[in-house]
Amino acid sequence: MERGKLYVIATPIGNLGDISFRAVEILKSLPFVLAEDTRESIKLFRRYDINSKLISYRDQNHERIFEKVKEKLDMGLNLGLISDSGTPLISDPGFKLVRELRELGYIIESIPGACALISALSISGLPTDRFVFLGFLTKSIERRKDILKRYFSLGNTVIIYESPNRLLSLLNTINDICPKNLTVIARDLTKMREEVLSGSANEIEGILTERGFNLHPHGEYVVMVYPLSQKE
Repeated sequence: MERGKLYVIATPIGNLGDISFRAVEILKSLPFVLAEDTRESIKLFRRYDINSKLISYRDQNHERIFEKVKEKLDMGLNLGLISDSGTPLISDPGFKLVRELRELGYIIESIPGACALISALSISGLPTDRFVFLGFLTKSIERRKDILKRYFSLGNTVIIYESPNRLLSLLNTINDICPKNLTVIARDLTKMREEVLSGSANEIEGILTERGFNLHPHGEYVVMVYPLSQKE
């Protein structure tokens, strides 16, 4: 019997209309779909009348789920993997699953679509020919400084995901270690409150502080920084 394959399927990052026809067709054809949070994924499934059974999959339950995944693939069933939003594995669960299945020779196919970091970079106005994605940085301020210093020295655009509670602290850190910078932050892309701010990290921090952002932090952020040399 031919083994089934795993589809890694990108879903919208906000606006539920941002999903490909192919992704919907594939999702409808699958008996089971692994999802980071079934409560979030069911909203998408209801929108597109997808009746596949959702199975909760996170890094924390990988060991328990993995054998069941292999069993279903060995039965010839195709499965899907989605995250809460965007492209799976990009700061989301799935790396262990894909790596271990690939090592065992299973077929894994990408169904591409939305990705917050690529969407943000494409409208940033910052150099796009070379960039570094760091995901969510460590909570340690000193470690964050060390990481940013290392990657700023490469002269590439640096992309970071950040929570609203740590956004002002991150902007302050960027300003401390690289005062001359071009920074763009994208908030809640494709959602009702989408906003893009650009300037230096210090300027953006000032704008947010004037708004009282520290009193009511909110939103999902992509922070993009291009370090300028002293001559620029």
